[in-house]
Amino acid sequence: MQVNRIPVLSDNYIFLLHDPQQNTAAVVDPALAQPVLERLAELGAQLVAIFNTHHHSDHVGGNRQLMQRFPEICVYGGAEDRGRIPGQQVFLQEGDRIKFAGRVGEVFFVPGHTSGHIAYYFPPTVEGETGELFCGDTLFAGGCGKLFEGSPAQMLDSLSKLRALPDETRIWCAHEYTLKNLQFALSVDAQNQDLQTRYNQVQAARHRGEATVPSQVGIEKLTNPFLRWEHPSLQAAVKAQEPVKTFARLRGMKDQF
Repeated sequence: MQVNRIPVLSDNYIFLLHDPQQNTAAVVDPALAQPVLERLAELGAQLVAIFNTHHHSDHVGGNRQLMQRFPEICVYGGAEDRGRIPGQQVFLQEGDRIKFAGRVGEVFFVPGHTSGHIAYYFPPTVEGETGELFCGDTLFAGGCGKLFEGSPAQMLDSLSKLRALPDETRIWCAHEYTLKNLQFALSVDAQNQDLQTRYNQVQAARHRGEATVPSQVGIEKLTNPFLRWEHPSLQAAVKAQEPVKTFARLRGMKDQF
């Protein structure tokens, strides 16, 4: 399974999954249809599925047009998003499985950013493969999503699920927010040497116009404050020790940053 990253809008990423053996494709969170159609034409591939993580328009805006172009495709989304995702046909819950390109994806229910948010995780199946996580707006490189419909406790639980994945897992998050996220991280975790190194690397990459997605779980555990609520330095920064309170105060600070 090959992952094609398609930048759209001001800072979104669409991910086109390609099975070169069958020459089929699936798309994760198509904000717009045209860039997907152009990449499909380049690959000569047939679109067979849309995997939506949540209902926001910058994740589902291309659904209808893609369905018109490929009437046989199947549209997947979370069960809690029933009625909110255009064309949704499959209503997924925690623990459900999906299949594409000979790989089986696991569904995580990860409310917080929205009440119905899900993530798709494709674990490695053979030696040399990496796990692939498509997490929408729940976990970002260096950050996490705003809490539009969920509580801090829900988001902490959701992030705990993703944090538990193998360190090598690639994180395909849906926005290029990394530099700003790490600027905030440094404001609350300034002595973190791994974070300092990562910030310098990301700053240089963005200066060169390079994407910072995908990230990896192991990198996030070392540098992302929203996965480090147990660390004394962050607890001291927000004057809290209990995990949910620590996380909630960090999220509130980021909202004002």
